[in-house]
Amino acid sequence: MIAFKVLIAWVAAALIAGCATVPPGADYPRENTVAFAQPEQTVLGKAFANRIREHADLSGFRLLPAGTDGFVLRAELAAQAQRTLDVQYFIFHMDVTGKLLLDEVLKSADRGVRVRLLIDDLNLSGRDAQLTMAAAHPNVEMRVFNPASYRGGFLPARTVEFALGWTRLTYRMHNKLFLVDNTIGIAGGRNVGDEYFSISPDFEFGDFDVFAAGPTVRRLSASFDAYWNSPLAIPVAALSAKATPEAFEAFREELRAHRVEKADEEYMRTVAAGDPLSRIVTGQDPLIWAASQVLYDSPEKQKVVDGELDGRLLKQRLTQAISGVRQELLMVSPYLVPGVEQMKLLADLRARNATVRILTNSLQSTDVPAVHAGYRRHRVPLLRLGVQLYEVRPVLGRPNVSGGKLKGTQTDQFALHAKVFVFDRSKVFVGSANFDNRSFQLNTEVG
Repeated sequence: MIAFKVLIAWVAAALIAGCATVPPGADYPRENTVAFAQPEQTVLGKAFANRIREHADLSGFRLLPAGTDGFVLRAELAAQAQRTLDVQYFIFHMDVTGKLLLDEVLKSADRGVRVRLLIDDLNLSGRDAQLTMAAAHPNVEMRVFNPASYRGGFLPARTVEFALGWTRLTYRMHNKLFLVDNTIGIAGGRNVGDEYFSISPDFEFGDFDVFAAGPTVRRLSASFDAYWNSPLAIPVAALSAKATPEAFEAFREELRAHRVEKADEEYMRTVAAGDPLSRIVTGQDPLIWAASQVLYDSPEKQKVVDGELDGRLLKQRLTQAISGVRQELLMVSPYLVPGVEQMKLLADLRARNATVRILTNSLQSTDVPAVHAGYRRHRVPLLRLGVQLYEVRPVLGRPNVSGGKLKGTQTDQFALHAKVFVFDRSKVFVGSANFDNRSFQLNTEVG
């Protein structure tokens, strides 16, 4: 009987919270902060200063197709941070790599680095006890984007709140950024988790990051500041009690023990060796210097960003770039559900005899079958337009695998997660946006 009353209370709380139009903690006091203003004073800033001056208004880029490089560079950059570390993710798993990276972030905070940690709530709510421990550090502030009211792990209560508060809670921050001293940035499609960094023993996402240095990093930092200071970014202190010093120290000890346990892993030896960051800093691995733009939606997606009336800057600029294609559009989108407007864009390209090639997930490779169901109804219309459509296999060279590891083998399942657009082989967009209405209408995105 007591359990039943508790259940009713939980569901009632979810019902009430589900009707809210603003996130809990929206009136919690907070201080607006911005990116570090003198990045050239830091070690990393000085390391790239000459090359930045030599290339005037251009920025330097290096594509990171290998997941392990994405993890290693983040860990190395956190270890090199001197003034600020700004971390923004849709998903931050507390798995092997998540714990290792958070440990490195906290060690940077120990050195006096100001850490701002901004995480979307969709994959955090009900599972946030460990990650939010970081906010107990005096140099770490954590905010949660558009949080639910119910913070527990009781699934029915969370489900009821989400169902009743659908309009607000379906709106998610899909951005992925890792910014160090306002000097170096990593942007792209990867969240934080073993499957994104090619370390999971069971599953791997094929994805891209871009390492960036130069003026474009300040623009990335400006996008982070806009989200950090948004009314939808709620201080974690408004949502849960701060960890006690004893609990925080126990958590730090857990992270230290985890690091010792993984010290002999190849990717950790690479971190210790300072590679690949040292190769980029010394110029052994050269950067590509090019003109660039940073595109990002308004945090509220209804406010003006760079003069765009509805805050959907990324959708509008991508649409313009696609419309301007003359010969060839190459697209990688793991979740491909084009709306009416997007189908017309592709039809217009084909009417001009432009080549359109798209790579997406197959039913066997996708991690979200429900999205694939939305894509399936567009497959034949796309082919009839003359779009060259490709679907990735879950295991290299084996077209008929039901998912997971092949029986009796050590082969991991693969799924596509990269979001890339190439326009006439002269311009490229790498970011967090898929070619679907969730990215264009409901999620915030950056790239």
